[in-house]
Amino acid sequence: MEEEEKEKEDKGFIVKDKRHFFQQEGKRSPDEEEKGKKPEVDEARLREEEREKEAEKKEETKEGQKREVPLPEVTFSNFVFSLTTQALIQLGEIQDPESKKGLKNLPFAKQTIDLIGMLKDKTSGNLTKEEEALIDSALYDLKMKYVKALE
Repeated sequence: MEEEEKEKEDKGFIVKDKRHFFQQEGKRSPDEEEKGKKPEVDEARLREEEREKEAEKKEETKEGQKREVPLPEVTFSNFVFSLTTQALIQLGEIQDPESKKGLKNLPFAKQTIDLIGMLKDKTSGNLTKEEEALIDSALYDLKMKYVKALE
């Protein structure tokens, strides 16, 4: 009995790999071959393929964004230019960028011109001389074009 205990102490411990997958694709573990089961899919390989696909999609998105025109800086002047351009499209002075047609929509044009007028009233005293001159000239030009469009 003492000899058996000594043998166990000398051997240490035994490690057995009980995983049921092999690194090579298509091979079955001995247990699976006995049971006639299909090999388990290498989940790590599938996760890596998914990560690669996601990375490709991100790169395509980044490339698409690189091709786009960069947006201008957000300033009061650019905001007024944007509203003015919108009003000119509604007056039929500029072609609509989407439909490539000059469409008149006078009620919307009037509303946009009134919006610029309200913006001028609400910001009076807070604008630089250049901004004030810009909004005044934009309003004057748009009102003249609106009256002309009514005829």
